[in-house]
Formats: sequence, structure tokens, C-alpha cells
Amino acid sequence: MSGETTDVEITVKAIGPFCPSRIRVPAYVKVSDLKTLVASDRRLPVERLKLVLHGKTLQERKNGEDEDAIVRLENGDSLMVAVMPKPPAKHLRDEDDDNDDDLKFHIPQSTTRWKRKLFYLLHERLRLPDMVLIAVFSISLKAWAGIILWFLFAPVAHRWDVGPLYILGTGFLVILLNLGKRQNGELSAYSIFNEDFRELPGTLNADRLDRDIRAGQF
Repeated sequence: MSGETTDVEITVKAIGPFCPSRIRVPAYVKVSDLKTLVASDRRLPVERLKLVLHGKTLQERKNGEDEDAIVRLENGDSLMVAVMPKPPAKHLRDEDDDNDDDLKFHIPQSTTRWKRKLFYLLHERLRLPDMVLIAVFSISLKAWAGIILWFLFAPVAHRWDVGPLYILGTGFLVILLNLGKRQNGELSAYSIFNEDFRELPGTLNADRLDRDIRAGQF
């Protein structure tokens, strides 16, 4: 396109004791290249620049993907520039980083594309805390489908005046679905579920108390 090679003049306003300046840049430019141009013009550290155009922070990547984001500029646009403060020295932040890493959610690189887009929406756009993201991505699709169905049928149960039964049934269903499966030869903590009502070693019951009393251990 011919418009992609056209230069426009924009106003760069840096936060701090800097005077606004006007520079010429391509109308269509990568955000990373725009940062380099602004940093060169204002003599600012490019690795710590944040650009804001029309009230939105410009991201170097498109929707959390690997593609470079391209921004369209027009004559007279005002570009706000902020310089992020330097991080503390490594030996000062190592201890805090170790404590915070346990609470930060990092999506695996091998995850599917739609999950990466969902993570970008929740983390970058909605700014949800990491604990919420951990809860969202740790639940399987089947569990999410069950939760959605539960909320869909809840108004029906309320309309038919069976709300308490619906909640009780949900509780029993959750218990049954989380009982798990025993391996071959593994005993249950409840003897009624074991073959020949076998008990776990050390189980305290009436027979055990009777034997201890007769043996003089009390």
C-alpha cells in the first residue's frame, strides 16, 4: 500500500521535565520500531519506554502472540512517553522474587492458541490477579461445562420450588465424583467397604478397647 510508506508528523510528550517535540515517523510502523525512533529522538532508554496513544498503552506483540504489533499514526497525533523506573539491584530483589514466583501464574509455552489468547485477555486487559488465573486455568473443560450447566438449571429448580433439593443433590454429586478409585489390594479407611470387613492396622473400635482393658493396658 502506498499509505504504508507515507511519513506523518506527531507530537511526542514525555512525562517529566521534558518539552514536547515533533518528529516524523512512518504512518504504519511497528511498535518496537516506534520505541526506537522515540528513544533516539529524546535520548531515552528504549528498554524502559512505555508508549500511550489515544489513551491505550501500545504493546509490542499482537494479542499476546508472537507477531509484531503495528500501529497506524496520523498527522497531529499526540504520543505520550513514560520511562519506567529502574528495577532494584538483583541481590536486593532475589528474595522477594523467590517469594512472589510461587504466587505468579505463568502459562506454558506449549499451551494451545486459544488458551494463550484467553490468558492475554484476562491478564493484560482485565488485569485479574494471579490467584484468580490459577483457579481459572486449573479447572478442566468438563468442570467448567458442569459449572455452566449448574447455573443454567438453577433458575429452573428455583421456579419449581426444588432449590434446596437441587443444592443437596449437587453436594452429594460433588462427593461421589471426588471419591477417587482405589488400587488393587488397597484398603479403605472404612471397613464396611473392604472385603470381609477388614480394618486398617491401628483402627480404634470397641473390640480394640475390650482387648486393651482385658490385657490391663488401661
